[in-house]
Amino acid sequence: MRFIEFPEIHFKVEGMEGIQVPKMVRIRQKYPSDKIEDIKGTLEAKLDALSNKQGLAGKRIAITAGSRGIPHIDMITRTICDRLKAWGAQPFIVPAMGSHGGGTVEGQLEVINGYGITEEAMGVPILASMDTVLIGEMPDGTPIYCDKYAAEADGIVLLNKVKPHTDFKGEHESGLLKMIAIGLAKHKGASWFHMQGFDTFAVRIPIVAKEFLEKMNVVFGVGLVQNAYDEISEIDVMEKDKIVEKDHELLEIARKRLAKLKFDNIDVLIVDKIGKNISGEGLDPNVTGRSFMPGFEDDFHTQKLFIRGLTEESHHNACGLGLADVTTRRCLETVDWESTWVNLGTNTMIDGGKIPVYQNNDKEALFLAIRTCRKIDYNKARIARIPDTLHLDEIEISESLIPDIIDRDDVEIISEPYELPFDENGNMIDWFEEKK
Repeated sequence: MRFIEFPEIHFKVEGMEGIQVPKMVRIRQKYPSDKIEDIKGTLEAKLDALSNKQGLAGKRIAITAGSRGIPHIDMITRTICDRLKAWGAQPFIVPAMGSHGGGTVEGQLEVINGYGITEEAMGVPILASMDTVLIGEMPDGTPIYCDKYAAEADGIVLLNKVKPHTDFKGEHESGLLKMIAIGLAKHKGASWFHMQGFDTFAVRIPIVAKEFLEKMNVVFGVGLVQNAYDEISEIDVMEKDKIVEKDHELLEIARKRLAKLKFDNIDVLIVDKIGKNISGEGLDPNVTGRSFMPGFEDDFHTQKLFIRGLTEESHHNACGLGLADVTTRRCLETVDWESTWVNLGTNTMIDGGKIPVYQNNDKEALFLAIRTCRKIDYNKARIARIPDTLHLDEIEISESLIPDIIDRDDVEIISEPYELPFDENGNMIDWFEEKK
């Protein structure tokens, strides 16, 4: 790992001394909350409905394990392993996450182990390698690769969640087809695919998937969708010939499920944590309106973005930190810059690894963010604070935002106004963590 010690920073900005942080209130945003109560039982029933399970006896089957945070992913993966074994198959797990985990075997194992996917917990081997097999070529000459162990297996099970992507929009975004095109392609294949740019993904991902599905023995796919509360709301087990169709259907469901802020046009958005388990870009531009790619500008509007830190599950990968206008010295010193830049070098979005303007603590960073907004009343700044872009149910907003939400029946004010608390070091109190 490569960590950097950043010096204390002191610079004068005229007008900072007159700024006051406005009082805040806690609000609860309400979203459709239906979810699958019996995930294991639902998954088992859908697996048992497959028509091709009788032909799996004695077959070595690779199951994909990605880097995105999915609730109960250890139980879901174990259930698939157990069902395959019950049918006489010999399942094993392969990390399938492109260049994530620093593009190394050790890093990718660390990521999935952190989700509880270990050989002991799964009861099957985990075969991790960065080696790939060339299986085809796109019309533009881009080679198509597959993880060595998956390519050598008798069959492949694609397991992934389906959700809107953070860098492009299309018929297929993050999901089973992207798992084929990039996750299973490992560092080498992901690098080749990204060379043409994110603006080509919507067209090129289905092309790769079609070639892959024609040449590789994909047994079935398991697609998951999460609701706005980060809970599993849909599980679809699909046979090979339905994967493309179902991937699109689940994406449309996921778009409607996506939690968004129920107000707009603010001065400062504070994001407590970003990370790969939250979003491919660390924080979801479908929520923040901030992206390195066009197409998200109208999703949300904020003058200044203040990122406070990284999730533990990110394993110090700070992809997306470059979107921030301001951060803190504390945040920067938790970043593994080597791992971050490997990931960004692979996907060509090296802007995501830029170092934002930083301050010595949260209080100084927030004051700078407010002061550098344009055409506002600096003592009545429109501020929102969220734990991350996945969890938007209970958040903080400044009093000046209350008129925007007071008449909504899907937003509830759950506190009296209060001064934003800072500790003795000038850092915000992490009540989001306490709530968990």
